[in-house]
Amino acid sequence: MVVNANMRRVVVVVFPSMVWFVMCLWALGNAPVGDAIWLNLPSTGTKCVSEEIQNNVVVLCDYVVVSEDHGHIPSISVKVTSPYGNNLHHKENVTHGQFAFTTQEAGNYLACFWLEGHGHGGGEVSVNVDWKTGVAAKDWDSVARKEKIEGVELELRKLEGAVEAIHENLLYLKSREAEMRIMSENTNGRVAWFSIMSLGICIAVSGLQVWYLKRFFHKKKLI
Repeated sequence: MVVNANMRRVVVVVFPSMVWFVMCLWALGNAPVGDAIWLNLPSTGTKCVSEEIQNNVVVLCDYVVVSEDHGHIPSISVKVTSPYGNNLHHKENVTHGQFAFTTQEAGNYLACFWLEGHGHGGGEVSVNVDWKTGVAAKDWDSVARKEKIEGVELELRKLEGAVEAIHENLLYLKSREAEMRIMSENTNGRVAWFSIMSLGICIAVSGLQVWYLKRFFHKKKLI
């Protein structure tokens, strides 16, 4: 009996630990990471990348033109705008660069790239865009030096940041879902009132047509 009791006690202690371990692995697997994007810019036209980002999130991006002809690297222009059209970064005639900002508005942030001039021979040019947001954009080396942490403690801090980012994303999605639900309910209400008004107009027009036809037939003494 004592052995069974001890076994039950061990199970109670280990099971939450296993749950926490699985949750940590899930958080690491779903944590925001930097995405490297390759863009092939045509000789004319613009290519853009966008991401829907919530408020108060750090964004860091490095971009560089990659050319097979190392003797001549074409120049590009870059423009980054916020959801409300505010200019966050604008560079012309560059081959590489970086921009960083903290979002002040929730919505789609747009980064557009296009070739500068026509001295590249008319072909496509490749641009590597390393786009990072949230925890991925944080300088963990500086954090480790400043707070004098390393190893497991540093990894736990990264994990904590990832969990906080996931929690904030869930709250953001919840608020967006509430906004969309309210918008859907308002739209349904407007559609219902429009349907009622349309039905009322149809009934009124039908009544007027019947009254006009009866009056016409009475004048012609057909009825």
